[in-house]
Amino acid sequence: MSSSAKAVKVTKKESEKYRRALVEKKEALSQEMLKNKDAGQENAEEITQDIADKASSSYTKEFLFSLSDGERVLLQQIDQALVRIDEGTYGPCTHCGSPIPEKRLEAVPWTPYCVECMELAEKGILD
Repeated sequence: MSSSAKAVKVTKKESEKYRRALVEKKEALSQEMLKNKDAGQENAEEITQDIADKASSSYTKEFLFSLSDGERVLLQQIDQALVRIDEGTYGPCTHCGSPIPEKRLEAVPWTPYCVECMELAEKGILD
């Protein structure tokens, strides 16, 4: 844990603030996924006439599908954070148990890890 960051146990009031932020993000993502799904279906229904149009259409569909995969992962992380709030385990890193700094929770309320453990996870060192 970074010594310059303020890390404290999350209070009931704070956890409700984070819950609201998580629910708002989840709703926004859900709306975005529906919009992307509709755009993908519209794209699939277009009649393409030449190879350039087909390539462009294929790229757009692939982009929309990859975007929705990332959104699905984020929705799972949000749901897991909401479960941690419900269980009273929100705030500490799920790997090392250190408190996650308040600024990190405000920026990324769905994060399960402190900065150090997140770096390990990104390197593929954590399970």
